[in-house]
Amino acid sequence: MICALCPRACRVDRDAARGFCGMGGEVVVARAAPHYWEEPCIAGYGGAGTVFFSGCSLRCVYCQNQVISGGRVGRPVTVDRLRQIYRELIDEGGVHNIELVTGTHFIPQIAESLDPRPEVPVVWNSGGYELPSSLRLLAGKVQVYLPDLKYMDPALAGRYSAAPDYPERAVAAIHEMLRQVGAPVFDDEGLLVSGVLIRHLILPGQLDNTLDVIDAVSAFPKGSVLFSLMSQYTPPADVSLPDALNRRVTREEYERAVDYMYLCGIEDGYVQDLSSAQAQYTPDFDLTGVDGKEGQTS
Repeated sequence: MICALCPRACRVDRDAARGFCGMGGEVVVARAAPHYWEEPCIAGYGGAGTVFFSGCSLRCVYCQNQVISGGRVGRPVTVDRLRQIYRELIDEGGVHNIELVTGTHFIPQIAESLDPRPEVPVVWNSGGYELPSSLRLLAGKVQVYLPDLKYMDPALAGRYSAAPDYPERAVAAIHEMLRQVGAPVFDDEGLLVSGVLIRHLILPGQLDNTLDVIDAVSAFPKGSVLFSLMSQYTPPADVSLPDALNRRVTREEYERAVDYMYLCGIEDGYVQDLSSAQAQYTPDFDLTGVDGKEGQTS
């Protein structure tokens, strides 16, 4: 296929070569298992049934999942196998939902795999760098959108993720997500069954960007979206980083961000405690749940 699924629009024939995302025409999965570290309304007590896809259309220099975002770990699966994975997570894992992580570059196949739709909510967990036209393929198939809003500073987005158009692209994508699913709806156990939950990871030394993101979130109609302010940034090991990213977020940065969020009237959502900056939140990408075998893509 000649690919224009994400804002890169690299126009690569992914049946013959790899696109900017690092992937060819086959869906590649690195892990499928219950995941307990998401927001309480997503993970609940039984965990999210999380499927991690390999490859990514962003180039975040601080990525915690480098081994899969760079396509170094994963196994090709068919659409039928994807459906089986969802069924196994529900039947054997007892999960509250099916959470699909970084699947933008596989949207057509994923949309097909969600027909018929699982009996639990489907959560779309993405970096936010998406096209409304591609997201429309998921309309009626995804109930919960969990996008990042990483930047409102184009220069910072270009420097840290090679995507200076990120702010405008992410805001447009979130508007499409909101159009599809509407305001948040919870079940009797406090689990999110539909809606949009926007995440933002505070980056060390970039408080102004975080404050601008909070401004952008507060511009959405009150009650229309949830917001998760995350403090878990941990410098990834064995990666060369700009000096500002070689440390964790300070108490002062954290408290100023939280105070500003409340000042802007954002009350629907979550604030991650500063003690959450731990490597344990990154799972092992060991092909668990993919096909029961060990191995890597070439």
